[in-house]
Amino acid sequence: MDRDWGSKPGSGGAASAQNEAIDRRERLRRLALETIDLAKDPYFMRNHLGSYECKLCLTLHNNEGNYLAHTQGKRHQTNLAKRAAREAKDAPTQPQPHKRKVALRKSVKIGRPGYRVTKQYDSETKQRSLLFQIEYPEIEDNTKPRHRFMSSFEQRVQACDKRYQYLLFHAEPYEIIAFKVPSTEIDKSTPKFFSHWDPDLKMFTLQLYFKTKPPESSKVPATSVPSANGTATPGVPPRPLPPLQAPPPPPPPPQGAPPPPNPVGNPSARAPPPPIGASQPPPPPPPSTANGPPRPIPPPMAGTGAMASFTPGLRPPMQSFMGQQIQNQVHFPPPLPPNMGQ
Repeated sequence: MDRDWGSKPGSGGAASAQNEAIDRRERLRRLALETIDLAKDPYFMRNHLGSYECKLCLTLHNNEGNYLAHTQGKRHQTNLAKRAAREAKDAPTQPQPHKRKVALRKSVKIGRPGYRVTKQYDSETKQRSLLFQIEYPEIEDNTKPRHRFMSSFEQRVQACDKRYQYLLFHAEPYEIIAFKVPSTEIDKSTPKFFSHWDPDLKMFTLQLYFKTKPPESSKVPATSVPSANGTATPGVPPRPLPPLQAPPPPPPPPQGAPPPPNPVGNPSARAPPPPIGASQPPPPPPPSTANGPPRPIPPPMAGTGAMASFTPGLRPPMQSFMGQQIQNQVHFPPPLPPNMGQ
């Protein structure tokens, strides 16, 4: 049967205006979530009840779509403008740095200029020098060539080598040319280092001298004299050492005393001992024999060993002190060997 009103059979019926609004808001919410990240919104907050709040406007929202619709409304936008104006007023005014704008000049390069390099040697000062002559026949009017020194660590064309540096020349509309020279200190004195531009011949001339290195043998290490506490103060000249003094002479020997003995290392030059005089005390008497002859030493016990061949006899005579008279004889100690005392 034909129907002039309603929906198509099996379609579930026509949607009301309320259902269409809900569907539209859901589609807008999903579209907004694809373009807007709520995690980065500083005013978006989810409370413990599961609803959403706007910390700026203090409003409560049931879902994310409702909050996104609120952010596009007049109230939220007005509060954002007021907050930005208040922060700009409270923030201190900071001076803006002056940035010089340099306009990059774009010109068509016509190639590299012609050049001539001459090596020179001064026999008087023993310095080596280089003479550069650069030709710029097509240089722009009222301009002069420029040059500069570049370290090996500044350029990016070749591998870094601290033994060399680069000398650059430039003039519009020519390309920049560079020369690789030794990384030796350059003598910047007036008569040796100079540059000249000849506007008639269109030639730029530059001459430089390298300083000579002092020989290694002439470098004498400076000796530092320690101070009283063992450390030298930097920047203060060392205190001069006092002159060496000769030792005082030995005191003269007393009268009547024997001369001092010679050194021990030379026994052949020793003086003979003085004779025994009356002023010296008498020597002790020899051992007394009033108690009879000395007692014999008992024989060792029978056995074997080192004492098996021992023969008992009398005790050997006792020796007195060195230099004492025993039985009308005077004994002196034997001379020292030559190597004693050395």
